[in-house]
Amino acid sequence: MGDLRITGLSVDVVQWPLKMKRRHGVGDIERSMPGVIVKIETDAGIAGFGEAAPWSVFTGTAEANAGAIHTYMRPLLLGADPRRVVALMRSIEKNLVGHTEGKAAVEMALLDIAGRHRGIPVAELLGGFYRTHVPLSASIANPDFDEDLDFARERVGEGVNIFKVKTGFAGHAEDLRRLERLRKELPDTVDLRVDYNQGLEPWDAIRLLRDVEAFRPTFIEQPVRREQRAAMAAITRALDTPIMADESVFSPAEAIDMVRLALADLVSIKIMKSGGIFRAREVAEIAEAAGIMGYGGTMFEGGLAIAAGLHLVAATPNIALGAEFYTSTWVMGVEILQDPIRIEKGETVVPTAAGLGVEVDEEAVRRISVAHYH
Repeated sequence: MGDLRITGLSVDVVQWPLKMKRRHGVGDIERSMPGVIVKIETDAGIAGFGEAAPWSVFTGTAEANAGAIHTYMRPLLLGADPRRVVALMRSIEKNLVGHTEGKAAVEMALLDIAGRHRGIPVAELLGGFYRTHVPLSASIANPDFDEDLDFARERVGEGVNIFKVKTGFAGHAEDLRRLERLRKELPDTVDLRVDYNQGLEPWDAIRLLRDVEAFRPTFIEQPVRREQRAAMAAITRALDTPIMADESVFSPAEAIDMVRLALADLVSIKIMKSGGIFRAREVAEIAEAAGIMGYGGTMFEGGLAIAAGLHLVAATPNIALGAEFYTSTWVMGVEILQDPIRIEKGETVVPTAAGLGVEVDEEAVRRISVAHYH
């Protein structure tokens, strides 16, 4: 394959403008959201890009992840062969705890280079395409519910059939009112899901969730806080509706806990939680071995991270419950890809060009950059 070496690495902390407000059991966002864009350059003129999408109430901050990449990961990468993705990521993991989003961004850029160098998409590096289109799940999370209902109707008209309702932030009665209106005003064929984002207290969660079951949700996601594992297991045993783990499962080790303790029936798999595509696949494989199906989750991600997530889901059979790959289209106010991620007939289309299959508009990145390290 010839010699190939990393010659440069630059990091931008960006401030994404947002088109809509989002409310969740764990926290709210509006107006703007910080993120990180990474560029890795090589002596062959091939560059790879990655994106970190941290959230301060979920895992960490953009500033901390950018600093970790620039200060701690950069020395481990300069001069290295970018195609040795697994070896480089193991070295980074050994030398740096946490900062999973920054690790995901670096791995993303390395895989982008490796795919471009070989002339194949990242999904081919992961074993090939199991699927080329991913059913799209759109979230209902706007504090202005009437706006969200209009949003849902428009999406139904475009072929979207999966909606995940964010609950636990406005009181139980309001949650039930919103679910009732969605069931009444959207087609019966709509696949409705519920996500508490850790918004309930364990002592009355089962009682409240039995009310929610009346609206026939496909699953109920992360009703209690991440560390409340006994409560998660009790809820999973008590309800007929499948319970999905999100915040309770970041790493492969936590996926083993999920299986051993019977914490959940399903699991949300996110590159940002796991620290990259390879670790996320390990979570999916552990879940599959236990008969637990996966869902493609996201943070507040632009098109780069969504492209990476699409390649993960494309090559991973067990992530079969659809995915929420819509934020670059409907939430972010700036597009950093020359050709945006495509959504067609309720499905997100996996890019098939080499690497991540997308081209970055570096001028668009500069426009939203608030700090640059190189």
